[in-house]
Amino acid sequence: MDSTFDVRVYGIERRERANGYTYKVVWKVGSKKHSKTYATKVLADARRSALLTAAKSGEPFSLDSGLPISHASKAAETNWYDFALEYVDKVWPRASGNSRKNIAKAMTATTVALLRSQPKQFDAVKVRTALREWAFNTKRRTNPHEPIPDGVQVILDWVQRNTLPMSAWEKAEKVDAVVAALSTLLDGRAAAASSVYRQRRILNRVMVYAVRHGVLRSNPLPKGESSGAQKGAQAIDKRSLLNEQQVTALLDWIGRRPRHGTVYKAFFATLCYAGLRPEEAVALRVADAYLPASGELDEDGEPAWGEFVVHEAQPEVGGQWTDTGKPHEQRYLKGREDGDTRTVPIHPDLVMLLRGVIEQLKLGPGDLLFPGERKGGMLAGSVFRRLWSKAREAVLAPHEYDSPAGKRVYDCRHVCLTTWLNRGIPPAQVAEWAGNSVPVLLAIYARCINGHRSDYLKRIVGVRYVMAA
Repeated sequence: MDSTFDVRVYGIERRERANGYTYKVVWKVGSKKHSKTYATKVLADARRSALLTAAKSGEPFSLDSGLPISHASKAAETNWYDFALEYVDKVWPRASGNSRKNIAKAMTATTVALLRSQPKQFDAVKVRTALREWAFNTKRRTNPHEPIPDGVQVILDWVQRNTLPMSAWEKAEKVDAVVAALSTLLDGRAAAASSVYRQRRILNRVMVYAVRHGVLRSNPLPKGESSGAQKGAQAIDKRSLLNEQQVTALLDWIGRRPRHGTVYKAFFATLCYAGLRPEEAVALRVADAYLPASGELDEDGEPAWGEFVVHEAQPEVGGQWTDTGKPHEQRYLKGREDGDTRTVPIHPDLVMLLRGVIEQLKLGPGDLLFPGERKGGMLAGSVFRRLWSKAREAVLAPHEYDSPAGKRVYDCRHVCLTTWLNRGIPPAQVAEWAGNSVPVLLAIYARCINGHRSDYLKRIVGVRYVMAA
């Protein structure tokens, strides 16, 4: 903690108020003045005497709080950066790869906001990278076989020396600065509402941890509407939905790619027509798909449908965030217990497409249904996202390409689920196939359900409305 012996205690200032007097104790530590107002002269005298006693006995005063070191709280004695590292190390073993990455992002933005001064001698991006990728990555920071690069260590040492103590959380202006930092990107643009909500939720857990361990007396983060932590609207943007013709054209373009085109077409078709999440689709094995033989018919004489049994997800988070060092992390299904499964119908046309992939690549039951270009590997997210972007640019009209239509790979799932809902499939059934709860499903897709307006209007045509005279 930074401290000084340069202390001067002034006399008590009496100030008249409508209901009497108040008494203000003023003192100076270094070049900064501090003050505290009391309702009675006795209390003011007691504070002034304590300050004088500490100064005369040669006790150092904190430059941050202005109080004698012996009066300092645990918050004043604890450096935020050191505390943040302690918290990250505490939660790391039990956190998923995505959670680890998100915690690091929140801690990075918070730490930059709690610096005494901005590190003008370092590039701002390099500072954030050093914090996010090394300081708040327990695996890399503590790995004796991968020492922190010298340039990164210089930045982290500077940050450690120039970070404010935890007592900064007791000052409203510092809390406001952190909240603003979580809401703003490095280039000054506003962060997405979902990102702000996620980071605020993480930081709230950090504050609860600080209170539980006696570092802070209470959670300093604002609550309610003033917090700026309102959760972004879950409902999707209707403009992000692709129409049937656009989906067909995109899949056709992808299927004609000379390298792995058939696999990528089948992968994207599974998202568009079976509604799987990308991390679920990449984890599918051949044995997870029941695919009727070619020409097989159902009891109505129609082509038979197939079925996926989805039981795991493999989100791609980066090898530096996983325990295995692999870019994908094996997880159970979102919102479900470990070992739980769900079944999803496979349209007959998709059945034929998947059978074509299996036959072309001679895949066995234990093989990945959508193998990556490297033998035995999974589809790389960076590759299929880049391919999807190229397909949009090649297929869509310029104004469509510049619009939100299908901009994210995840929008393929949105196309499928809205199609099911608009075809009149009950939300409970769609939710079961999609792996959502009904309330979440309706919150996301309610604005995109259409095609039933005329039927609804017919139902109320006989209702008589009493108009005011």
